[in-house]
Amino acid sequence: MAKAARIASMDFYREHTNLKWVILAVSVIISVGTIYYTNILVEQLKGRERNQVSLFAKALEYTSNDTDNNILFITEEIIYKNNSIPTILLDDKDNIVNFKNVEIDSLWTPKEKEKELQKQLKEMKRTYPPIEIVSKDPVTSEVFGKQYVYYKNSFLLTQLIAYPYIQLSVIAIFGFISYLAFNYSRTAEQNRVWVGLAKETAHQLGTPLSSLMAWIEVLRDDPQIRGKGIVEELDKDIRKLRVVTERFSSIGSTPTLKDENIYQLINNVVSYLQPRVSSKINIEVYTLSETIRAKVHAPLFEWVIENLCKNAVDAMGSTGTIAIKILRGNEGKVFIDISDTGKGMNKSVISSAFKPGFTTKKRGWGLGLALAKRIIELYHQGKIFVKSSEENQGTTFRIELKSA
Repeated sequence: MAKAARIASMDFYREHTNLKWVILAVSVIISVGTIYYTNILVEQLKGRERNQVSLFAKALEYTSNDTDNNILFITEEIIYKNNSIPTILLDDKDNIVNFKNVEIDSLWTPKEKEKELQKQLKEMKRTYPPIEIVSKDPVTSEVFGKQYVYYKNSFLLTQLIAYPYIQLSVIAIFGFISYLAFNYSRTAEQNRVWVGLAKETAHQLGTPLSSLMAWIEVLRDDPQIRGKGIVEELDKDIRKLRVVTERFSSIGSTPTLKDENIYQLINNVVSYLQPRVSSKINIEVYTLSETIRAKVHAPLFEWVIENLCKNAVDAMGSTGTIAIKILRGNEGKVFIDISDTGKGMNKSVISSAFKPGFTTKKRGWGLGLALAKRIIELYHQGKIFVKSSEENQGTTFRIELKSA
């Protein structure tokens, strides 16, 4: 039932992953469409503003070449109506004759004003080519002077150019937040599945375990078995099953941490595992002090060590060495390095080793390292990671804990 729930959860998120890509594609289409349409509007507005500046220049040219009474109309309705496009008028010697819609503080000194105008003029020259004004004699049509109108985009046009990129940034931020929320929801759902699976396993183990305990008592009274060590070994396995049941029951609950001797806990695991693995596999424990202590939940911590050792056995096959080193680190830390002489891992496997569901075994759920990481980092506020690994050389896992 728990496995079915896990599979249903994975199918749910596979479907939603496809939906996520659809949403991403739609977002990209909308963003590209927005930028494209805005660029069309920008180009239209640019053309309109250039026409307006050209009209402004023509009006200046007309006023300089004509003495008709219509000059007043041209001055009022065309020249002074330009109240949005920044313009600077130069003579044929590049001297500033006049300017309009350029922000100049009235309190500035002439030198400061000149500096700001030159700065604006430099920007205008980079933006658009100037519009030429030709001054002619009204009678002979002889050219006696030229002026140039430089301009840049109005504030409205500048805003319109920036708008799609601001909009795209907002969409990107929203998409990123949605992505994080989706992943958080997915992780939370996976965690609920793992917790449900663990508690269901503990529950299912309870009934046969009680039955086995009763059968052990029956076997103790059998004279043919008594004294051969069989009952004692079975009793060890039953006690181990009880510990395993307690471990699975603890998943999803906040365990109580106690001051424990790390060397003794690891020795408990090794003493149980060594007779149950190949005689050609040797498990060794090294430490400079047998009194190193840390705040741990003993059943869960032992399970992590056991899981790492079993993974090491699988990686080595039928022969090899597992070396467990217990070290006292700086800043009140305890380090446990678990090394094997197995087949090692490549970089892609290392990056995915702790992900729920990831496994390189033909038969496996991919839960071991994921649960180990949860136990060490979430419950013990420590760290677990692949310290080093080389293919065909072996792997070293490191656990960091806070010392007691």
